[in-house]
Amino acid sequence: MKILVTGFDPFGGEAINPSMEAVLALPSKIGDATLIKVILPTKFREAGEILMREIEAHQPDAVVSIGQAGGRSAITPERVAVNLRDASIPDNGGVQPTDETIFPEAPTAYFATLPIKKIVATLKEAGIPATISNTAGTFVCNEVMYTVLHEAAQKRPAMTAGFIHIPFTEEQAAKKPEGTPFLTKEVILQGIITALKVVSMEQ
Repeated sequence: MKILVTGFDPFGGEAINPSMEAVLALPSKIGDATLIKVILPTKFREAGEILMREIEAHQPDAVVSIGQAGGRSAITPERVAVNLRDASIPDNGGVQPTDETIFPEAPTAYFATLPIKKIVATLKEAGIPATISNTAGTFVCNEVMYTVLHEAAQKRPAMTAGFIHIPFTEEQAAKKPEGTPFLTKEVILQGIITALKVVSMEQ
């Protein structure tokens, strides 16, 4: 089987994006699954367009997108993506939409089709902080999640998909106010590998 795994480039003034670093550090295979690793730009529309081209090129069995959610203290698989662009900061192209739909006349929301409860349970068993999140926000992360789930619903019902948010790294948190939550790069990477193992076994 093939799993397409995506991360993002740095955004919002950050020097790094732990999703990009973790995705690039992943092995080429996990169990019987071959990983296809792609770094997306943190840009509305363009990120989704690139992802759709990669899906068409590789025909993956599953798509797992990774992004940063600074301020969270755990690895958080997302339950739902909404058909909305509403940005509190500009993306990396300077675009800052307000109350825009991603796809006109498409459903209001899609639920992830990844085994998110099994992922969280397995992460916790491994001693890695994890919880389900019920909001992927309304920035580019949500748009990528919504775009791939819309593609699956319309054209690829056998393809599972979803999104996992990860916290700041220790390096990032050191530059934030005292008490800002973080996970080490090693824990983040191990968490993503563990989640991908679950996806490969449940596919």
